[in-house]
Amino acid sequence: MTLPVHGAQGARYNCNLMMQTRRYALVAYVRNPVGEFVEHLRRELHPELPHLPAHLTLLPPRCLQGGELSALAMLEEVCSQVNPFEITLGDVETFVPVTPTVFIRVAHAAYRMRELHDRLNTKTLAAKEEWPYMPHLTIVKMGREDQAQQAFTTARDRWAEFEGGRHIQVNELTFVREDEQNCWVDLAGVPLGQRLASPQTR
Repeated sequence: MTLPVHGAQGARYNCNLMMQTRRYALVAYVRNPVGEFVEHLRRELHPELPHLPAHLTLLPPRCLQGGELSALAMLEEVCSQVNPFEITLGDVETFVPVTPTVFIRVAHAAYRMRELHDRLNTKTLAAKEEWPYMPHLTIVKMGREDQAQQAFTTARDRWAEFEGGRHIQVNELTFVREDEQNCWVDLAGVPLGQRLASPQTR
Protein backbone atom coordinates (compact mmCIF):
# COMPACT_ATOMS: atom_id res chain seq x y z
CA MET A 1 0.00 0.00 0.00
CA THR A 2 1.09 3.62 -0.49
CA LEU A 3 2.36 5.23 2.69
CA PRO A 4 3.23 8.82 3.65
CA VAL A 5 6.29 10.97 4.05
CA HIS A 6 6.35 14.05 6.25
CA GLY A 7 4.85 17.25 4.93
CA ALA A 8 3.70 20.63 6.17
CA GLN A 9 0.29 19.33 7.26
CA GLY A 10 1.37 16.03 8.77
CA ALA A 11 2.78 12.98 7.09
CA ARG A 12 0.97 12.30 3.84
CA TYR A 13 1.73 11.07 0.34
CA ASN A 14 0.26 10.75 -3.13
CA CYS A 15 -2.98 12.69 -2.46
CA ASN A 16 -5.33 12.89 -5.43
CA LEU A 17 -8.98 11.87 -4.98
CA MET A 18 -11.40 12.18 -2.08
CA MET A 19 -12.28 8.96 -0.31
CA GLN A 20 -15.85 8.10 0.56
CA THR A 21 -14.88 5.43 3.09
CA ARG A 22 -11.65 5.92 4.98
CA ARG A 23 -9.39 2.99 5.66
CA TYR A 24 -6.77 2.56 8.35
CA ALA A 25 -3.66 0.43 8.75
CA LEU A 26 -0.86 -0.19 11.23
CA VAL A 27 2.75 -0.32 10.04
CA ALA A 28 6.31 -0.34 11.34
CA TYR A 29 8.55 1.90 9.25
CA VAL A 30 11.95 0.44 8.37
CA ARG A 31 14.40 3.31 8.77
CA ASN A 32 17.76 1.58 8.45
CA PRO A 33 20.03 0.35 5.62
CA VAL A 34 17.56 -2.44 4.79
CA GLY A 35 14.82 0.15 4.32
CA GLU A 36 17.07 2.26 2.11
CA PHE A 37 17.96 -0.82 0.07
CA VAL A 38 14.28 -1.65 -0.50
CA GLU A 39 13.36 1.92 -1.46
CA HIS A 40 16.25 2.19 -3.94
CA LEU A 41 15.48 -1.23 -5.43
CA ARG A 42 11.80 -0.33 -5.83
CA ARG A 43 12.74 2.79 -7.78
CA GLU A 44 14.95 0.67 -10.03
CA LEU A 45 12.28 -1.96 -10.64
CA HIS A 46 9.28 0.36 -11.04
CA PRO A 47 10.40 4.01 -11.55
CA GLU A 48 6.81 5.16 -12.23
CA LEU A 49 5.68 4.40 -8.69
CA PRO A 50 5.59 7.24 -6.14
CA HIS A 51 8.06 7.02 -3.29
CA LEU A 52 6.94 4.38 -0.79
CA PRO A 53 8.57 4.36 2.65
CA ALA A 54 9.76 0.85 3.46
CA HIS A 55 7.54 -0.74 6.10
CA LEU A 56 6.31 -3.89 7.73
CA THR A 57 2.53 -4.13 7.87
CA LEU A 58 1.00 -5.29 11.16
CA LEU A 59 -2.62 -4.58 10.16
CA PRO A 60 -3.48 -4.38 6.44
CA PRO A 61 -5.92 -1.63 5.33
CA ARG A 62 -9.40 -1.83 6.86
CA CYS A 63 -12.39 0.26 7.88
CA LEU A 64 -12.85 0.90 11.59
CA GLN A 65 -15.64 -0.69 13.61
CA GLY A 66 -15.95 2.53 15.59
CA GLY A 67 -14.12 5.84 16.00
CA GLU A 68 -10.45 6.79 15.77
CA LEU A 69 -10.14 7.54 19.48
CA SER A 70 -11.46 4.09 20.32
CA ALA A 71 -8.98 2.51 17.92
CA LEU A 72 -6.09 4.52 19.38
CA ALA A 73 -7.08 3.58 22.91
CA MET A 74 -7.11 -0.08 21.95
CA LEU A 75 -3.74 0.23 20.22
CA GLU A 76 -2.26 1.88 23.30
CA GLU A 77 -3.65 -0.80 25.59
CA VAL A 78 -2.37 -3.74 23.54
CA CYS A 79 0.98 -2.29 22.44
CA SER A 80 1.90 -1.07 25.93
CA GLN A 81 1.86 -4.73 27.00
CA VAL A 82 4.13 -5.91 24.15
CA ASN A 83 7.90 -5.54 24.42
CA PRO A 84 9.93 -4.34 21.41
CA PHE A 85 11.31 -7.20 19.36
CA GLU A 86 13.69 -7.95 16.52
CA ILE A 87 12.89 -9.78 13.31
CA THR A 88 15.30 -11.20 10.74
CA LEU A 89 14.65 -11.14 7.01
CA GLY A 90 15.00 -14.23 4.84
CA ASP A 91 14.78 -14.76 1.10
CA VAL A 92 13.15 -12.78 -1.68
CA GLU A 93 9.85 -14.36 -2.75
CA THR A 94 6.75 -13.49 -4.76
CA PHE A 95 2.99 -13.82 -4.32
CA VAL A 96 2.55 -14.75 -8.01
CA PRO A 97 0.07 -15.91 -9.26
CA VAL A 98 -2.14 -14.46 -6.50
CA THR A 99 -0.74 -10.93 -6.89
CA PRO A 100 2.28 -9.60 -8.85
CA THR A 101 4.08 -8.64 -5.63
CA VAL A 102 7.77 -9.21 -4.82
CA PHE A 103 8.77 -9.23 -1.16
CA ILE A 104 11.30 -10.36 1.45
CA ARG A 105 9.96 -12.95 3.86
CA VAL A 106 10.38 -12.50 7.60
CA ALA A 107 12.42 -15.60 8.47
CA HIS A 108 13.03 -15.25 12.22
CA ALA A 109 10.54 -14.08 14.86
CA ALA A 110 7.71 -13.88 12.34
CA TYR A 111 5.57 -15.40 15.08
CA ARG A 112 5.93 -12.15 17.06
CA MET A 113 4.31 -10.24 14.22
CA ARG A 114 1.57 -12.85 13.81
CA GLU A 115 0.79 -12.82 17.52
CA LEU A 116 0.60 -9.01 17.57
CA HIS A 117 -1.52 -8.98 14.41
CA ASP A 118 -3.96 -11.45 15.96
CA ARG A 119 -4.19 -9.46 19.21
CA LEU A 120 -4.91 -6.24 17.31
CA ASN A 121 -7.34 -7.63 14.73
CA THR A 122 -10.33 -7.33 17.06
CA LYS A 123 -12.95 -4.88 18.32
CA THR A 124 -12.57 -1.47 16.65
CA LEU A 125 -9.81 -2.76 14.36
CA ALA A 126 -11.43 -6.09 13.46
CA ALA A 127 -11.59 -6.97 9.77
CA LYS A 128 -12.01 -10.02 7.58
CA GLU A 129 -8.80 -9.87 5.59
CA GLU A 130 -8.61 -10.89 1.95
CA TRP A 131 -5.47 -13.01 2.39
CA PRO A 132 -3.98 -14.94 5.32
CA TYR A 133 -1.57 -12.69 7.22
CA MET A 134 2.08 -13.40 6.40
CA PRO A 135 4.86 -11.17 7.81
CA HIS A 136 6.96 -9.73 5.01
CA LEU A 137 8.66 -6.60 3.70
CA THR A 138 7.21 -5.60 0.33
CA ILE A 139 9.72 -4.61 -2.33
CA VAL A 140 7.38 -3.80 -5.21
CA LYS A 141 4.02 -4.63 -6.73
CA MET A 142 4.20 -4.80 -10.51
CA GLY A 143 1.39 -4.50 -13.03
CA ARG A 144 1.61 -7.99 -14.53
CA GLU A 145 2.76 -11.46 -13.56
CA ASP A 146 5.59 -11.55 -16.13
CA GLN A 147 6.89 -8.21 -14.82
CA ALA A 148 6.79 -9.57 -11.29
CA GLN A 149 8.81 -12.62 -12.33
CA GLN A 150 11.47 -10.39 -13.88
CA ALA A 151 11.49 -8.13 -10.82
CA PHE A 152 11.81 -11.21 -8.60
CA THR A 153 14.96 -12.35 -10.42
CA THR A 154 16.56 -8.91 -10.14
CA ALA A 155 15.56 -8.46 -6.50
CA ARG A 156 16.85 -11.91 -5.56
CA ASP A 157 20.24 -11.12 -7.09
CA ARG A 158 20.44 -7.66 -5.48
CA TRP A 159 19.46 -9.06 -2.07
CA ALA A 160 22.16 -11.73 -2.33
CA GLU A 161 24.70 -8.93 -2.90
CA PHE A 162 23.43 -6.81 0.02
CA GLU A 163 26.18 -6.68 2.65
CA GLY A 164 24.26 -4.97 5.43
CA GLY A 165 22.50 -6.56 8.37
CA ARG A 166 19.16 -8.26 7.84
CA HIS A 167 17.72 -7.49 11.25
CA ILE A 168 14.93 -5.00 11.95
CA GLN A 169 14.11 -3.65 15.40
CA VAL A 170 10.37 -3.19 15.88
CA ASN A 171 10.10 -0.54 18.59
CA GLU A 172 7.21 1.59 17.39
CA LEU A 173 4.19 1.17 15.15
CA THR A 174 2.45 3.93 13.21
CA PHE A 175 -1.33 4.21 12.88
CA VAL A 176 -2.17 5.59 9.42
CA ARG A 177 -5.35 6.73 7.67
CA GLU A 178 -6.20 6.88 3.99
CA ASP A 179 -7.59 10.41 3.61
CA GLU A 180 -7.83 10.23 -0.17
CA GLN A 181 -7.25 7.48 -2.69
CA ASN A 182 -3.69 6.20 -2.15
CA CYS A 183 -3.01 9.08 0.27
CA TRP A 184 -1.99 7.78 3.71
CA VAL A 185 -1.57 10.12 6.66
CA ASP A 186 0.26 9.34 9.91
CA LEU A 187 -2.12 9.67 12.87
CA ALA A 188 0.02 8.51 15.78
CA GLY A 189 3.19 6.71 16.69
CA VAL A 190 2.42 3.81 19.01
CA PRO A 191 5.52 2.63 20.92
CA LEU A 192 5.75 -0.93 22.12
CA GLY A 193 5.99 -1.34 25.89
CA GLN A 194 5.15 2.34 26.54
CA ARG A 195 2.32 4.85 26.38
CA LEU A 196 1.00 6.45 23.19
CA ALA A 197 3.61 8.70 21.54
CA SER A 198 1.76 11.39 19.61
CA PRO A 199 -1.99 10.95 19.13
CA GLN A 200 -3.82 13.53 17.00
CA THR A 201 -7.52 14.23 17.21
CA ARG A 202 -8.99 14.22 13.72
